[in-house]
Amino acid sequence: MTGEPPFSPSHFRSCAISGVTVVQRTRFEDSRGFLSRLYAADGFRAAGFEKPLVQINHTLTRRAGTVRGMHFQRPPQAETKVVTCIRGEIFDVAVDLRCGSPTFLQWHGVVLSEHNLQSLLIPEGCAHGFQALSENCELIYLHTAPYEPSSEGVVNALDPRLGIKWPLEIAERSDRDSGPPMLTADFEGIML
Repeated sequence: MTGEPPFSPSHFRSCAISGVTVVQRTRFEDSRGFLSRLYAADGFRAAGFEKPLVQINHTLTRRAGTVRGMHFQRPPQAETKVVTCIRGEIFDVAVDLRCGSPTFLQWHGVVLSEHNLQSLLIPEGCAHGFQALSENCELIYLHTAPYEPSSEGVVNALDPRLGIKWPLEIAERSDRDSGPPMLTADFEGIML
């Protein structure tokens, strides 16, 4: 596992929503096992993850079909995050909530799994959520801002204005995630 090449910009694929980026990791294997680099500051900085990494979270979602999200933080605690599935498989979604963005209220979804070695970089002003496609999904989140309850926002994952097409029937959502009302016609987004 020694001598592996560094992360390079070719491992980052831009999506239709500005700043939302699929990160394709490389697995370096030998008889002992493997190494997969989750984060390298230089490569991520080039992809828009410019602020320092300040928090790392690890989550478990037990039941397939469960939807978590759509979560975001308002300024001054707006955050960029990178989501990686290290066990199981999820459908990961970013929604553009940035006021004035040409892709305002559009979403991008990608399957992340322990096998495909992809992560999703989600910029400030975008909400994030996912659906577990298998049992016992574990995720690692990298954040550029600490969690701040007073800055937290939640958009309803079933909002018809978003039109997210969840792959499975929804099995479970928390009260916090199912409680937000649908977006009103006058919702103009988040000012960054």
